[in-house]
Amino acid sequence: MSILVSVSVPLLAQPVQVSVGFGEKEGPMRMERMALGQGGLSEEPMIASRVTEIRALHPGIIRLFVSEYYDLLPKPGTYHFKTLDSMVTSVLLTGAKPLMSLCFKPKLLFPKIDQDIVEPTDYKQWEELVYNVVKHYRDRKAGIQYWEVGNEVDIGEDGGTPYRFKPESYARYYKHTVAAVLRADPTAKVGGPALAWFKSPILPALLEACSKEKLPLHFVSWHHYNNSPQVIRKQIDYVLDLLKKHPDLKAETIMDEWNVDLFNPILDPRYQPCYVAETIWQMKDAGLDWSCYYQIRDWYVSYDTFAKVFSPSGAAFMTRWWNRQAQFSGLIDYQNQLRPAYFTFKLLSRMAGERLKVSSSSDKVHGFATQDDQLQMHNMMLWNFSDQTVEVEMSLNDLPKKMRTRHIVLDATGAGNDENHRLRPDPFIQLNPGNQKLTVKLEPWAVHYWSLE
Repeated sequence: MSILVSVSVPLLAQPVQVSVGFGEKEGPMRMERMALGQGGLSEEPMIASRVTEIRALHPGIIRLFVSEYYDLLPKPGTYHFKTLDSMVTSVLLTGAKPLMSLCFKPKLLFPKIDQDIVEPTDYKQWEELVYNVVKHYRDRKAGIQYWEVGNEVDIGEDGGTPYRFKPESYARYYKHTVAAVLRADPTAKVGGPALAWFKSPILPALLEACSKEKLPLHFVSWHHYNNSPQVIRKQIDYVLDLLKKHPDLKAETIMDEWNVDLFNPILDPRYQPCYVAETIWQMKDAGLDWSCYYQIRDWYVSYDTFAKVFSPSGAAFMTRWWNRQAQFSGLIDYQNQLRPAYFTFKLLSRMAGERLKVSSSSDKVHGFATQDDQLQMHNMMLWNFSDQTVEVEMSLNDLPKKMRTRHIVLDATGAGNDENHRLRPDPFIQLNPGNQKLTVKLEPWAVHYWSLE
């Protein structure tokens, strides 16, 4: 049985050989760990109007910036949670749990606006504030597990939060902050430092401090924006190698911001949806525990909001970046429309259940396959992370039964966001049990999916 897709550029000379082993299970897929992030742009409920669409992607976590605009400590001994509660509620309605990135600087503890003043005037009061924030959400049974200390702590305002630490100051701040988190919730997972640059000396210093002082460090986190999934993979390898030097820590790895190079994205609309699939494949293959694609929805910022806690140049940068720069980060754009990359996550969310073995003769063609016992079906994805059309010969081995099969192609260039236009379905075909062959032509940056029932 063949499935042919029209092509407009020459084929590569040799067909790519792809094999899918329907009897070769490799353990749970856990695609929900390739999750999402939102913020920190506004105190407004940025994702509230798209809860249904986000829930359809089944993210396990949504990283949320706990920024100063939530005004958690308006005056001594008084806590304000109503505004942050609205955002946490939106996250919970998606079925995800928030990963809370603590990056607020209340004026009572940081009276001067300066990104290089990173430690509060009184650590006892700081710990009491953090304790009350964590306790508030534990008492509400929000189910929040991950608490992250800071955001892009190595670059400060350029990373959207008003902290620019040195290695020694971050380790000290981390120690006080996680003590408060775990006093409020001993079951919490704590970590950081959410680096903008993965080789910042802050991370090795944190690992050394945690190992030496027996400080809890349940996860390490960092960010990167690059058009090459291989570059992101090398960063994962680097962090895992660092952690091997401290086997006592047993920390998870979380790349909780990632995307294309937002300053210099590849503008072919087919590229980013395919990039998402290939990067997640590389993350899975490298052994990353969690990731959070940044971000769910783009949002205009208020200069006045950031001027309360940023320097004039920092507030100007944030406002220029989000209000004047062309944006490619959100799965949902400023006008609340779904971008094509959303539909890659939609297909990836179908990779539920047990992961099946998929092998390819090309480093440009990768895929996922799963056996989903809950929905009593199998799923396959395949993509071509290259600018040339390729022919793929697929060997489907050990199909357990006769299956009704539907092939879907992600269309990133067509008009409109009707799901049947973005995810173009072919008619059903029948596949017999045993070993079967399919042939498919993958255009540049193509993303394909098959359901088998």
